[in-house]
Amino acid sequence: MSWFESFVLGLVQGLTEFLPISSSAHLRLTAAFAGWQDPGAAFTAITQIGTEAAVIIYFRKDIGRIISTWSRSLFNRELRHDHDAQMGWLVIVGSIPIGVLGITLKDAIEGPFRDLRLIATTLIVMGVVLGIADRLAARDETGGRHRAIKQRKSLTDLSVKDGLLYGVCQAMALIPGVSRSGATISGGLLMGYTRESAARYSFLLAIPAVLASGVYELKDAGQGHVSWGPTVFATIIAFVVGYAVIAWFMKFISNKSFMPFVIYRILLGIALFALVAAGALTPHAGETAG
Repeated sequence: MSWFESFVLGLVQGLTEFLPISSSAHLRLTAAFAGWQDPGAAFTAITQIGTEAAVIIYFRKDIGRIISTWSRSLFNRELRHDHDAQMGWLVIVGSIPIGVLGITLKDAIEGPFRDLRLIATTLIVMGVVLGIADRLAARDETGGRHRAIKQRKSLTDLSVKDGLLYGVCQAMALIPGVSRSGATISGGLLMGYTRESAARYSFLLAIPAVLASGVYELKDAGQGHVSWGPTVFATIIAFVVGYAVIAWFMKFISNKSFMPFVIYRILLGIALFALVAAGALTPHAGETAG
């Protein structure tokens, strides 16, 4: 991998990680369209460490408070009813599904799941799901002619059951094209949470899973066509760009619809199917290129 490739892929990772459009799919598609070799699951997982570092810094006050209260609650019974202590447990519980499935499906994640036809399918299907979830949230928030405004849930209403359901949604993102933020935010909206609450828990929930995945894949870094230097460079680029995207996205979702992302996902999926059907791209384009 050249330094230019690592710069572009790091930029793509930072731009797409927190938007509900799937960073893993865009890394895969960028390589396919450019005629580069597929950067692979290891490169994707390691560069995500950069974007998660951006999450940690952006939400540092929340994270620091949660870790502190959770740690003290292990020895202080009175703190176990504190929201921050409960959030610590809920993040742990919500991380279980992706941890189990990530290990179980490792070979599929690195192979069959990277088929462009599957990516096109997940882009469209999850785009439709996000659109439905967004529409339901908008209806609750604005009410209607014969419908009163409905109060949506905040993170103080988060239960173990909902935390596990969030975790299952996050685990779906093991398939490129699903999108970690897209799946968890859609799940949160369908469970009745506000946009801001769904996005905030989505980002917090991703930290343990992404960091664990990135550290696990470090053993494969530097192998094949992807060397250590470009991987680290891409991770740094992803961190810088990712931080800016988080700041923008958290403001965007406070009063904007997810429909632009829904339309983008569906159009990209259709275009990808068309390119594969026309022979312009093979389902495994990029896997042997470069």
